[in-house]
Amino acid sequence: MAGFKDIVGHEQIIWHLKNAVSTGKISHAYMFNGEQGSGKKLLANLFAMTLQCEEGGTEPCMKCRSCRQALTGNHPDIIRVSHEKPNTIGVEDIRGQVNGDIQIRPYNGKYKIYIISDADRMTVQAQNAILKTIEEPPGYAVLMLLANNADMMLPTILSRCVRLNLKAVKDGDIKEYLMKNMQIPDYQAEISAAFAQGNVGKAVKLASSDKFNEMKQDVLELLRYMDRMELYEIMDAVKRINAYREDMDDLLDLLTVWFRDVLLFKATLDAGSLIFKDELPAIQKRARTSSYEGLEEIIRAIDRARVRLKANVNFDLVLELLLLTIKEN
Repeated sequence: MAGFKDIVGHEQIIWHLKNAVSTGKISHAYMFNGEQGSGKKLLANLFAMTLQCEEGGTEPCMKCRSCRQALTGNHPDIIRVSHEKPNTIGVEDIRGQVNGDIQIRPYNGKYKIYIISDADRMTVQAQNAILKTIEEPPGYAVLMLLANNADMMLPTILSRCVRLNLKAVKDGDIKEYLMKNMQIPDYQAEISAAFAQGNVGKAVKLASSDKFNEMKQDVLELLRYMDRMELYEIMDAVKRINAYREDMDDLLDLLTVWFRDVLLFKATLDAGSLIFKDELPAIQKRARTSSYEGLEEIIRAIDRARVRLKANVNFDLVLELLLLTIKEN
């Protein structure tokens, strides 16, 4: 595991956590809030390791007994709360693993730390149960709540936590990280960073996903030849796209970014700021043949398709409509 210094972005949060350690002003409850893949778990784990580290610095030393235990997931005083049901954390989970355990003093650490992932999945009863603990915790207790959307939680909990909102990381920083740490080629790193929209975890996943690269090639090929396709060929394309049903959001993002590139090139004639630089001939051709209104209608149609698919409208029907709109405009 890397230290704080190796994390991409989130400088303000890291500064806050290190400052809390160096001044000794540790809160009893922290709320790490940000979308999936944004780095909540990594930050919480590093903070927990730092608090328990025998060296007492503002970074975990990674060498002492406490750090070694934490790295293998065996630290007796860093407790990760689990839950039986996949989408909810019930009151029994909280009572059994937090409230019923927190009065027992730490085994060998300075603190007793509870990390609750998916905290926004706690039922109202579970939230009320944890609230009692947050209101009157023992001096050695630190609770770290990790949420994709903290605003779903009770205001009484939020008001008692130090709230750390993870912001989007700059595309340039993500691209540099992918190239340096994962040896991803320049062009691929740029596309993965653009698609991740500031989410490092998502960028790493996309950059190392063969399926995403395969899908990207299929979509780009479809866009190159769309204007020459007959109706039966469009139907065949829908069948092919069916293979990416599970990754529909990424597929629609690919379409959106490509058409935004076309719109941008049409307006500026500048290829430097395009994301799909390798697709310049196809982008130039599309920019010549489509009007501004047509391109804007296509982008709106992609958004409509996204909404319809989330509402479980027939998959093939939604895609046929979308591809016909792209062809017509």
